[in-house]
Amino acid sequence: MAIERHGTTQRYSDICAYGNTIYLVETPQTLDSNVATQTHEVLAGIEKLLQRAGSDKSRLLMATIYLRDIEDSIAVNAVWDRWVPRGTAPVRVCVEARMAHHDFLVEVAIVAAR
Repeated sequence: MAIERHGTTQRYSDICAYGNTIYLVETPQTLDSNVATQTHEVLAGIEKLLQRAGSDKSRLLMATIYLRDIEDSIAVNAVWDRWVPRGTAPVRVCVEARMAHHDFLVEVAIVAAR
């Protein structure tokens, strides 16, 4: 079975898939915004990538949410809880991390089924 890659650069791919499992990471676009806005952007980007890979947000298996400041988890959870379809929440962890870009407040890594 071949590995599928979409949006591939020298450093990363937007999507990797193997069989019926999809892997992706999304980062914010508006770097001078607050964590709620960045979270909305990241989740909207995840939806687009999932659709491109033949899936949707109801098929999430695991989410890893990286926050520059763990205190932002309250705002992130408020956005996340409205975004995830009821009864389909994935396994999830939320951790504080030093971000690669200073203005990133949130990044999300996803594993999903097709």
